[in-house]
Amino acid sequence: MMKIINPILKGFNPDPSILRVEDDYYIATSTFEWFPGVQIHHSKDLIHWKLVTRPLNRISQLDMRGNPISGGIWAPALSYHNGVFYLIYTDVKSWCDGVFKDSHNYLVTTTDITGDWSEPTYLNSSGFDPSLFHDDDGRKWLVNMIWDYRKGKNPFAGIVLQEYSEEEKKLVGPITNIFKGTELGLVEAPHLYKRNGYYYLITAEGGTRFEHAVTFARAKELTGPYELHPENPILTSWKDPTLELQRTGHASLVETQDGEWYLAHLCGRPIPSRGRCILGRETGIQKMRWDEDDWIRLDGEGNKPQLEVEAPSLSEHPWAAPKERDDFDSDILNIHFQTLRVPLMEDSLSLTERPGYLRLKGRESLSSKYTQSLVARRQQAFHYTATTCVEFSPDTFQQMAGLISLYDNNNFFYLYISYCESKGKIINIMTCNGGDFDEPLAEGVCIQGWERCYFRVKVEYHILQFYYSPDGEGWTKIGPVFDASILSDEYTEPHRFTGAFVGLCCQDLSGRRNHADFDFFEYVEKYI
Repeated sequence: MMKIINPILKGFNPDPSILRVEDDYYIATSTFEWFPGVQIHHSKDLIHWKLVTRPLNRISQLDMRGNPISGGIWAPALSYHNGVFYLIYTDVKSWCDGVFKDSHNYLVTTTDITGDWSEPTYLNSSGFDPSLFHDDDGRKWLVNMIWDYRKGKNPFAGIVLQEYSEEEKKLVGPITNIFKGTELGLVEAPHLYKRNGYYYLITAEGGTRFEHAVTFARAKELTGPYELHPENPILTSWKDPTLELQRTGHASLVETQDGEWYLAHLCGRPIPSRGRCILGRETGIQKMRWDEDDWIRLDGEGNKPQLEVEAPSLSEHPWAAPKERDDFDSDILNIHFQTLRVPLMEDSLSLTERPGYLRLKGRESLSSKYTQSLVARRQQAFHYTATTCVEFSPDTFQQMAGLISLYDNNNFFYLYISYCESKGKIINIMTCNGGDFDEPLAEGVCIQGWERCYFRVKVEYHILQFYYSPDGEGWTKIGPVFDASILSDEYTEPHRFTGAFVGLCCQDLSGRRNHADFDFFEYVEKYI
């Protein structure tokens, strides 16, 4: 019997919204400040998944200039009705400064999930985690959590419901708070389903840390009242630190062609030495069953997530493994790369000015929340080796280019080429730990006269080590061993929501946009 091995989407793929359309399965996940927005993976068997598109790929759909760290795209919701795909998403403009959350909710549609999506329709800003429910009478309903900033109030004030008019392209009618959560608190992530005469509401509670949980309720009428599942929460890892899958919550349901049910859910895998989830919040899946009382439960005993899950009765459908090395021979950026907050146009990134190279033109600093010349991909294994070769000719200390392992603007390790008045062209290391900058090598290592330089980073759980080479053959360690576990949301304060990345970047703080040419980028999920 085939098994699903969790997590199914490894590395920074949180808040899964799962959908089946005929024989195809899709999961949409959050991308926060990384552009393009929303990751959509595709599967035929619930075992094997591949990244197929990021639908929010135009500034007109998603403009995150100035968005805070871990702002941007929160909890997209994917649905389908009468030949049309619907994607609901939140663009969070503020969330951790003060008591407010500025969270704007939008809708885009398409008939081709990997094609172009529409311009966005604005919905509301009352809270985050919106989801669209298509009732069997043709009416459509939006649910989202509502945020209450007032002193003495529960900020997670419940789940509100309002009708969406497709003809008018706006929300209409009364707003009803249909569910205020349980004693677990922090109710969010609502999705509605209908089965056997009941409306079912699934939510997340307990917060997205280790207390995270999935709760379930039902009602005969859409507006309630909703009765609680007799064994809530239906899924949680809380109070069992022996489980490899922790932080389980934020879930959605799917029914297979053969009537089997599965629950896609958020999870995290802490490394034993630090207790931090350096791969970010990932996506797992559990098999479910309906009991004789029309309540859903895990297939088996209890409510704890399983690493291995019985696969559905579908033909296995593996995908080709992604290439480990990108030689930049295409004029389209590899789908596994993303940029921060905005797309990089020809004034910042080019794959055509020097064919076979990725050219990054120096822009703002790594602290910027506007335009950085940086491309990076997710870390998706506890151990990896990333390698590149860069040609760069700086003439001031304000120009830098190289290889970076990062969590966000405030937490990163950066191996780069720059310029020093006393040594000329140098290699140096910059670190940022919770916003505190350091340069552990002082003035760096002189490479004056080198036309190109090879860079490498190796990560083994919490151990991170940089290397350099003149030819890609003999490698020299540079800098101390760093603690890679700081590239995790458990380490950040306030608690953040993304994951570790590795990639390439170039800065020119003089404003002259000096460029760096990268010959290739290789990401191998082992320590070589």
